[in-house]
Amino acid sequence: MRDLNGKKALVCGGSEGIGLASAQALAALGADVTLLARRESMLLAALESLHASGSQRHGSIVADVNALEPVLEQIRAAGFDMLINNSAGPAGGALLKADTTQLLSVFQQHVLAGQTLLQAVVPHMQANRWGRIVNIISTSVKEPIPMLGVSNTIRGAMAAWAKTLASELGADGITVNNVLPGYTQTQRLDQILKERAANAGKSVDDIAKGMIASVPAGRFAQAAEVAHAVAFLCLPLSGYINGINLPVDGGRTKSL
Repeated sequence: MRDLNGKKALVCGGSEGIGLASAQALAALGADVTLLARRESMLLAALESLHASGSQRHGSIVADVNALEPVLEQIRAAGFDMLINNSAGPAGGALLKADTTQLLSVFQQHVLAGQTLLQAVVPHMQANRWGRIVNIISTSVKEPIPMLGVSNTIRGAMAAWAKTLASELGADGITVNNVLPGYTQTQRLDQILKERAANAGKSVDDIAKGMIASVPAGRFAQAAEVAHAVAFLCLPLSGYINGINLPVDGGRTKSL
């Protein structure tokens, strides 16, 4: 069933990983999808992977989320009904050792970029009294993850940002929700595995086995499994789901 026919989605970080998988899931439901990412060559390859019916129109915007000003007018004019905020996580390490400039940089990349995009897309959503904002963040907003100090801090800020907006925008027919991926087979997971292996003096395989052992499902997720949750929250039938954190983690998170 193509429930998003005629709706337009802007997917950040849409050239690979969970971002691309989310774009593909939304396109499969009939949405017109625009991918936003930094590298044009990867965007073009990703764009070719989006299946389109005769009426669908997919596109791409080459931009860095840290420097959105040149493309904001294009984003405003497009009239997006859905915004998927998705950006790469920062390098690992203890929060105590993090430089303040690193915290500021990651805050810009996630929260301030999200705010900038929000203000560009929400007027169209308010005019139509329908909109979906989904942030792909992390299970660390429920349980901080060891040695991801900066990520834990900024992901938590993003979750609070979204919860506040859910209250402010709900009366306009706009929902704001967070999807919290667990261990998912992406470039980001490869980075974490290598960092942990180097710090522990172990092999990547040993680290991976230890991580999988903490997941009741007994495996890592595929990006498409996270994307299905993103797409579900964008559907018209999900209009009464607002301001939630939805873990997609195979049962790993122990808190409710």
